[in-house]
Amino acid sequence: MVDLVPIPLGVLVTRLFRELAHKRSAFDLPQKFFVQATPGRDVSTTFHGRRVATPFGPAAGPHTQMAQNIVSSWLAGGRVIELKTVQIKDRLELSRPCIDIETVGFNVEWSQELTLEQSLEEYVKAAMLIEMLKAAGVVTGLDETVFDMSVGYDLAGIRSERVRAFMAGMMDASAVVERLRAEIPDEWAQYRDLAFPTRLSDTLTLSTFHGCPPEEIEKIAAFLLEEIGIDVVVKLNPTLLGRDQLTTLLRDKLGYTELSVPDTAFDKDATWAQVTGFVDRLGILAEALGRRFGVKFSNTLVVKNHKSFFSATEKEMYLSGPPLHPIAIALVDRFRAEFGDRFPISFSAGIDEGNFADTVALGLKPVTVCTNFLKPGGYRRGFRFFATLTAKMAAVGAADVDTYVIKAFGRADAALDRLGLARGRLAACRAALADGSDLRVAAGDAFEAWVSAARLENTAAYAAQVAASTRYAAAEHSTAPKKINSNLVLFDCLTCDKCIPVCPNDANFTFAIPPGETAIERLARTRDGWTAEPIGTLTFQKPRQIGTFADACNECGTCDVLCPEDGGPYLVKPLFFGSVAAFEDAPQRDGFVLEKTTAGVLMRGRFAGRAVRLEVPAEGTRVRYTGDGFDLTLDPADPAGTVEGTAEGTVDLGYFRVMEKILAAVTAPQAASFVSAALEQARPPG
Repeated sequence: MVDLVPIPLGVLVTRLFRELAHKRSAFDLPQKFFVQATPGRDVSTTFHGRRVATPFGPAAGPHTQMAQNIVSSWLAGGRVIELKTVQIKDRLELSRPCIDIETVGFNVEWSQELTLEQSLEEYVKAAMLIEMLKAAGVVTGLDETVFDMSVGYDLAGIRSERVRAFMAGMMDASAVVERLRAEIPDEWAQYRDLAFPTRLSDTLTLSTFHGCPPEEIEKIAAFLLEEIGIDVVVKLNPTLLGRDQLTTLLRDKLGYTELSVPDTAFDKDATWAQVTGFVDRLGILAEALGRRFGVKFSNTLVVKNHKSFFSATEKEMYLSGPPLHPIAIALVDRFRAEFGDRFPISFSAGIDEGNFADTVALGLKPVTVCTNFLKPGGYRRGFRFFATLTAKMAAVGAADVDTYVIKAFGRADAALDRLGLARGRLAACRAALADGSDLRVAAGDAFEAWVSAARLENTAAYAAQVAASTRYAAAEHSTAPKKINSNLVLFDCLTCDKCIPVCPNDANFTFAIPPGETAIERLARTRDGWTAEPIGTLTFQKPRQIGTFADACNECGTCDVLCPEDGGPYLVKPLFFGSVAAFEDAPQRDGFVLEKTTAGVLMRGRFAGRAVRLEVPAEGTRVRYTGDGFDLTLDPADPAGTVEGTAEGTVDLGYFRVMEKILAAVTAPQAASFVSAALEQARPPG
C-alpha cells in the first residue's frame, strides 16, 4: 500500500498562485471552468439553517480528503463540502487499485487514508486557501460555504478521545490556523492576516455504512446532538428498499444482471420500520435541543466482487454512479410519502449534468457528486452542472432556487391545492404564475408552505419519470473507455491529458521538454583519459510529457482505467516525490526527488531500483553525476572532453540524460506543479 503525504501549506500556496499567474488555472482546473455567480440567478439555499451560495458539493470521498481536492471542488461550485469520513481506525491497510469507473462506479475504498490529525490539518488548509482565493477575487459572489464533517462507524470509536478531539478541532481550529499562518510564503504575506475561519464546521453527516445496527445509529446520532452539540444528518443505505424491490430494480429493470447484493447486507442493515422509527425519535430530540436533524440518500451499495480489477481478497465492492440514482430516488419518494417535508434530505447518487437541476428542483440539499467527477473532465464537470441549472431556471422564469422548485415540474397548481389557501390568496398565486410576477409577493406568508408542497409534488413526478427512464440502465453504461492497444512508456504518449483532470488529488501533471533527439554515450576510462561510445538516442516526439507527484498519488487506478494506452500513468510515467524522506520510504518505487543545496539543485533518481544522483550548480556548466561505482563531474555539452572523477567500469549516460531533461523541464520559469513549488519552498541544508 502507498501512503498519501499531506502537502505543506507553503507549497500549496506557491503552486496555486504561480499556476493562476502563469497558466490561468488552479490545481489543473482551467479558470474558465471556475463557477461564478450568474447575474439574475440566485442559486443559494440553506443547509441546517446556514446560508450556502449553491446547493452543490463534492460527496464525502476521494474529492474531499486533501486540501487541493477541496479547493478544486470549491472552484467547481461546491459550497457544501462533505468532508471525507474519518474514524478511529485511521491506519488501515487498503488494497490498490481501489476505484473502478470503467462503466458505472465501483470502489473498495471506504475510509480516510490520513490520520485524524492529518485530516484536521488538511481541512484547515483547504479553508485557508479558499479564503485566500476570495481575497484575490478569483471567484466573486458565491462566498457562503459550509464544511460538513463526516464520521463513522460505531459509537465506541466516535466517543473515543481522538475522534472527539478531531470534532473539537473542527469546531475550534484557531490553534491550527495560527500555526499555519506562518507557513504562508513571504511572496503572499498579504494573506497572512486574513480572518480565516476557526469554526470550520458544526454540522456532521453520520456514515452508518453497511452492517451498523439500527440501535447503534440512533445512539450515535443522539450522542452527537446532545453531547457534541452539532446538527446531524444520517446517511442511509440503499438496502432500505428491501431485498425484493432492490433486486428487481437493479437486476430485472435496470439490467445489471451481473451484480448481486450479499444476503448479509439485508440481514445486517436497518429495515424501513427501524429507520422510520429512529428518524422520528431523533427528529423530536433535535427539536427539543434546538438542533437540526436530517437524512441523506444514500451510501453506496455493497455488491459481490465479480470483477478482476480489484484484489482477489476483496470479496465485496461498493456500487455508485448511474444505477444508484433510481434506487436512491425511490427511497426519497418513499421517505417523503412517510414523513412529508418534515426532514431535510441531502442527496448523492448518480448525479450528472442531466439530472442535477431536477434533483435541485426536489428541494434536495445539498446535491453532491463523486463518481461523475471521476469521469473524463473531472472537476470541470461542475461548470456544466451550473450552466444547466441556470438555463432551466431561466426557462421557467425563476430567479432563485425556491421559485424554481415551485415552477420546475409544472406542479405549482397541484402544490397550491395542498395548502387550502383563502380564495383571494389562491387567485393571487395563480395570477402570478400566469403573468410571471413575483411568487413571494403573491403568496405572502404562505410562500414557504407552497415551496414545501412543491417539493412533494416534484418528488412524486420525478420518481415516476426516473422509474420509466432507460438512461440509468446497464445497456446505456456498458461501453468501456477505448483502448488503442499500445503500452505506455516513460516518455511520449498520446498526451490526451485525460489522466490529469480525473485524478481527484491532482497528482498527474504535464511538463514541457522540447521535441528532439539527444545522443546517449557510454563513458570509459582509458590509460590516456576517457573515451565516449555512442550507444543510443533519447528521443522526445511530443512537446509535453506526463508526470505524477507521488505524495498525492494513492494508486487508486482511475487514470489507468481512462488512459487509452495500457500500463497506467501512475505506474509508468516519471514519478516525483515531495521530499527525500518520502523518496527513501518507498524504495520499491522508481522515481525522482529534487532538493536545494547551497550550490544549486540535487536530483536523486531511481531506475529499476538503481539509485543515481545529479547535482546541478546555480552557476557554471559542470554538473556532478554519481551512482554505484562512479563519481563524475562533466559538462553536459561535451561529456567525453570534460569528464573528471572515478569509475569502476564504464558509465552509461542514459539515466543522466533523462534526469537532465526532466530537471530542466520541471524547474523552468513557467513551470507550475507541486514539484516546482516544493523545490521553491525547500531550504538548503545548513
